[in-house]
Amino acid sequence: MAITETSQDKSAGGTCLMGEETTANDENVAKTKPSPKLTLLPLVFLIFYEVSGGPFGVEDSVKSGGGPLLALLGFLIFPLIWSIPEALITAELATSFPENGGYVVWISSAFGPFWGFQEGFWKWFSGVMDNALYPVLFLDYLKHSFPVLNHVAARVPALLVITFSLTYLNYRGLHIVGFSAVLLAVFSLCPFLVMALLAVPRIRPQRWLFVDFKKVNWRGYFNTMFWNLNYWDKASTLAGEVESPGETFPKALFGAVLLVMGSYLIPLMAGTGALSESSSGEWSDGYFAEVGMLIGGVWLKGWIQAAAAMSNLGLFEAEMSSDAFQLLGMSEIGMLPAFFAQRLVT
Repeated sequence: MAITETSQDKSAGGTCLMGEETTANDENVAKTKPSPKLTLLPLVFLIFYEVSGGPFGVEDSVKSGGGPLLALLGFLIFPLIWSIPEALITAELATSFPENGGYVVWISSAFGPFWGFQEGFWKWFSGVMDNALYPVLFLDYLKHSFPVLNHVAARVPALLVITFSLTYLNYRGLHIVGFSAVLLAVFSLCPFLVMALLAVPRIRPQRWLFVDFKKVNWRGYFNTMFWNLNYWDKASTLAGEVESPGETFPKALFGAVLLVMGSYLIPLMAGTGALSESSSGEWSDGYFAEVGMLIGGVWLKGWIQAAAAMSNLGLFEAEMSSDAFQLLGMSEIGMLPAFFAQRLVT
């Protein structure tokens, strides 16, 4: 009889402990709600910043192409033979492997973990080196208005504040970064829409047909094309954070292709159509600010310069997101220590 009572007590005690554990688990789950998934619009603009960030840097296509014709044809044709196929491959693989890590997972599945790790390490290393440039470029735009940033004593703390602030924003959640990318892109692209509208009365379509093959620098021309129409696979490392990736990823890539093409072609058509053919040799990095001044005035030049500075913040955020979730994905498949997969508890 005593044995029976003891068993009952133990059973009751076990039930209480299980109930307490269940309650504790429920509380832990409630405390660690997953971050909201990326929806279509933020993903479009994150891909936009992974690939482009705006027309800053495409100006050299006019100079190296010997005039507007090859530049415009390049940004019409190269997306068809390069960007769209790469985007389609990314869409197919990202929906087949809807998990973080992207191309690391693809390579591992095809060729094994050794080559998957090689892909992951060198992609990450390249991304870190690339991302280190954007805060510096941001300050380079600001130092024209704030000369104090030319001094090391002010420049280094400013770089640290910018870097840590943007990194913390990324740490707070990818959905926050996504909507930040939307706002930054709207601010960065609006001055070019205004410039295009102001240029309409001055545009002469025959200027778009000008080309001087004696001045064509084919190496510089192709380099500009590939540099500004590449890296569609970078967003694949975020596939595990996308809502309904099978539907969202293909739509987002299609939208991003159109957005990138438009962000290049509209400013180029406005600038080259409104200005004389003789100015083709002056088109180099940063020349859109001068085009804005010639078409709209000093205020438009300042807006374009501010847009270029802010675009660097979007580029930093997009690259940081891609690199961070690549490491998370590599950790989830056992290529890196588990702490790389830790998330912010909300």
